[in-house]
Amino acid sequence: MPGPIFLRGERVELRTVEKGDVDFLQRLVNDPEVWSTLGASRPKNRQQETEWLESVGDDGDDQFLVCVDGDPVGVVGMQSNETWGNAELGYMITPEAWGNGYCTDAVRTVARYAFEERRMHKVVAEAYDHNVGSQRVLEKAGFTLEGTHREEAYVGGEYRDLLHYGLLEDEFEA
Repeated sequence: MPGPIFLRGERVELRTVEKGDVDFLQRLVNDPEVWSTLGASRPKNRQQETEWLESVGDDGDDQFLVCVDGDPVGVVGMQSNETWGNAELGYMITPEAWGNGYCTDAVRTVARYAFEERRMHKVVAEAYDHNVGSQRVLEKAGFTLEGTHREEAYVGGEYRDLLHYGLLEDEFEA
């Protein structure tokens, strides 16, 4: 069962990630439609996912279970660099929940948290050139495409560009 609600968006609740979520998280990260957008190329077994889950919160890492009416649909995380005043976002949503605005709401909610509660000045995120859905999420959340790392990663049998997005605190519209 998901943990308590930590943040509320317009459509989603961001809850703490708990040990009981490991089955959902393992299914999510191993879904072929999901891992191909992450650039992952190896399966994650239960032990590996449990170890990741136990590391949540280390070194400025915040992870949230994205839920709709208490049911998990994904995960969103933020890795903070307190020295530089920035944070990098990462996220994944189950394919069954794509197209409902849940990811955009989760990204906006975590960006608001980064700016208003964690005193970050900038939030960044990256998307592969073939992941149009992720690019739209970032653009709808107010992020600006700042650059392209050409053929940065080998994903799905070919070299892919990695698109770098950024959102400054004074650009954010809550």
